[in-house]
Formats: sequence, C-alpha cells, structure tokens
Amino acid sequence: MRSTRDRVRQAISFEVIGLLLSVPLAAVTFGFDIGRTGVLGVVGATIATIWNYLFNLGFDHGLKHFNGSTRKSLRIRFLHAVSFELGLMLIFLPIIAWWMGIGLLQALIVDVAFVVFYLVYAFVFTWCYDTIFPDTDAKKSNAT
Repeated sequence: MRSTRDRVRQAISFEVIGLLLSVPLAAVTFGFDIGRTGVLGVVGATIATIWNYLFNLGFDHGLKHFNGSTRKSLRIRFLHAVSFELGLMLIFLPIIAWWMGIGLLQALIVDVAFVVFYLVYAFVFTWCYDTIFPDTDAKKSNAT
C-alpha cells in the first residue's frame, strides 16, 4: 500500500506534468494564447480535483443507498468512469467557451481533446510512476 506522502507526490506530479504537457499542446493545436491557456489549464485541474472528490462522495452514497454497499461491479465501474467524465465536461464546457472567447461547439472540441489527452496521459503517467516508484506491496502477476 502506498503511503500518504507517496500519494501526495503522485497527485501533485500528475497535475504539474499534465499541465506542462497539455497547456502548450492545447495552445499550439488550437492557436490559443499560452497565458490564457495556462490559466484555463490550472482552472481545469482545480475543477477536476474538486469534482473528483464531490462526484465520488455522491456516487458512493448513491451506491450505498441503492445497493447497500459501495462495491463496484465492472458495469458500475464503467458507469462511474463515463458519468464522471461527462459531468466534468459539462462543468468545464461553458468555462472554456467564456474564458477563451469561443463558441460552444469549438469549446466542446477543446473539451473532448482535453478528455482524450488526459485519458492517455493518465495511463502513461501511472505506468511510468509505478515503474519509477514501485509499490512495495504490489504482487507480481503474469499480466504485466
């Protein structure tokens, strides 16, 4: 099991590296000003962190209420992941449009691009982090 210190290091490094990669990439890809894109990235990371806490709290309470347990089947995990991302997109969409001075359709494209980037980035980051800072409790498996 990872220590609290390790989890904090992982969370902070995930956000900092994510911003260092996504902000210039978004600025170049969409032709946005790097400063405005940087502010948007920090706001997005902050919203995502708060949304993560609130969404998971609400989701677990809902599971407990309807199922009597917070145990998640594969189907529930899929529902959890998709509804989390859709909720985050809905929250972030008007902020992107307003802050960047673009229409909702273009903001939706930017929003989807951030989601795709962060899905791939989370996979690669976690894999690299686990390689550099292995969890001493992790069991070796044939699936690696």
